[in-house]
Amino acid sequence: MLQRDRHFSLRPPGRRKVRDGVPAPSMLESFHAKLATPFAVLGIRTSGELLTGIKYLPRGVATLAPVNRLAARVCRQLERYLDDPEFRFDLPYEFNGTAFQSRVWRAICAIPSGATLTYLDIARQLKSAPRPVGGACGANRIPLVIPCHRVVASHGIGGFMNARGGAPIVIKQWLLRHESA
Repeated sequence: MLQRDRHFSLRPPGRRKVRDGVPAPSMLESFHAKLATPFAVLGIRTSGELLTGIKYLPRGVATLAPVNRLAARVCRQLERYLDDPEFRFDLPYEFNGTAFQSRVWRAICAIPSGATLTYLDIARQLKSAPRPVGGACGANRIPLVIPCHRVVASHGIGGFMNARGGAPIVIKQWLLRHESA
């Protein structure tokens, strides 16, 4: 029998509690695994044979053993990445976004571990502007696999997870240090 994580909240939609700068899961969110890491608990979602989401949850959130084979495979590959920042993910997923977002995400996937590109660099590759590139980074539902943390501002670290400070930036800094970027 599959276990499902259910986190219920009495808060009305749009009024989610924030802990350590990361919004708490809403009452409708469920995960197929929750993996503790040094920087967050990673909530993993799958649908059929596709990885559909990785969400940064606050440290201290209860972990959840994988409830299906794909979630277990995702956890193993995330652990390999944590052991070896050069590890390359090999997971089934699709670029589930607009045509522009998909173009940005493909460009991000080409950034090797230990390297960074600026929002402007990617915008020039795609004949676009930096702000929409940042928007596409913020819309990325499978971070780490699509390594949007490797995209930085021309002068500084830039944003992460649609934030310019707090826990999201601490996570981005940790990931870049892990990769020696």
